[in-house]
Formats: sequence, structure tokens, C-alpha cells
Amino acid sequence: MNLKACIFDLDGVIVDTAKYHFLAWKRLAGQLKIEFTEKDNERLKGVSRMASLNIILGIGNRHPDVRTKEKYAALKNEWYVDYISRMTPDEILPGSVKFINELKKAGIKVGLGSASRNTPLILERVGMEDLFDAVADGNIVHKAKPDPEVFLTAAKMLNVDPRYCIVFEDAVAGVEAALNAGMMCVGIGSEKILTKAHFVVSGLAKMNIEKLKEIEERIKS
Repeated sequence: MNLKACIFDLDGVIVDTAKYHFLAWKRLAGQLKIEFTEKDNERLKGVSRMASLNIILGIGNRHPDVRTKEKYAALKNEWYVDYISRMTPDEILPGSVKFINELKKAGIKVGLGSASRNTPLILERVGMEDLFDAVADGNIVHKAKPDPEVFLTAAKMLNVDPRYCIVFEDAVAGVEAALNAGMMCVGIGSEKILTKAHFVVSGLAKMNIEKLKEIEERIKS
């Protein structure tokens, strides 16, 4: 394979933290008397905290000042951190660790590219803090997906040209970020939603080295 590195999004790809984001945002929306549904929550996937807040405020047609918005975002994060601080390794999504270990044995570098500033806490809680060769997260990158910064940063940390990286993403904005970075992209989830991904699988449990070779060949052809 020409492939040199696999870069993974965290939420919804490696661990199931999406439910905690939803609970925290719904709790905030409830306090603001804004109706917020699971369908609305789909729009927040792969989006930064402040951008997510602006989407929710838009749903409720609210226009608070910057200081108030910062207060709302901090409150949401406080609740979210409380939820994720109770996470256990049981919340690692099926096949994730097995696939990553298979990649490492094959000499393929593995990186993490997540907008979340809580990435270190999540990795520590689920026992994955030493699994990745590089971690680019919201603590070192500042532009939200679909900007490619997080994936380009991960590739730079791995010392791999973006052309030889495959990104695994579950969000539309994340898929676009991978493409904007000039990388191959495997969507995790539904083909109907992740229409721009080069290839889509339901989860990392469906992945192995042979499947990866097949996907790379199909993308390159």
C-alpha cells in the first residue's frame, strides 16, 4: 500500500461520546426554552462548541451578546465534562482497538484528529492515552471542521504527506475537512448522510488490513 497513516476522529468513531454532547446541549436548550431534537443534533456533529451553540441559538431565534454566549458554552461544557468523567473502557466502540493495533503491527502510523478540547480526558478515562502516535485536538488547533487544520496538524505530527493519509470520520463537516486536507476519507455511518466520503462502513468493527487495502485501491482507481 502507498498508505502511510490513518487518522481517526474521536467522537462517534473511536468512542461513543455523542450521547453526552446531546444530553448537555439538550439540557442547555431546555434552560433557554428552546426545543432541541436528535435531528437538530445531527447538525452539530464535527462542529466546534461555539459553532454548535450558534446553531442552537439560531433554532430558538436567540441573539445574546458574546459574553452571554461564552457563559452558555462554559455551562454546557461543565455538564459534558461531568458526564464523560464517568466513562469507562466499555464505551470504546467495537473493533476500534483491534483495528488500530493491526495498523500499528503493519507499520501504518495512527493519529487522532478531534475538535474536542476534552480529548485527553476521554482518552484517559477509556485507557487509550498511549495508543496513538499523534493526537491533534482542540487544545492545539483553532479552526473548526470543515477547515482541514486538525487533520493537517495530525499529518504533520506524524510526518506523513496528506496524500498518504486516510481519515475515518462520522460527520459531514469532518468528511469535508478530510477532503479539504487532500486526504482519502472513509465515512463511519450512513452512505445517505456521508455522501462525499470515498467509502463508507458502519463502524471500525468492519475494518481490517485487507479491507483497508481494498478501499485504497478503489479510491485510487
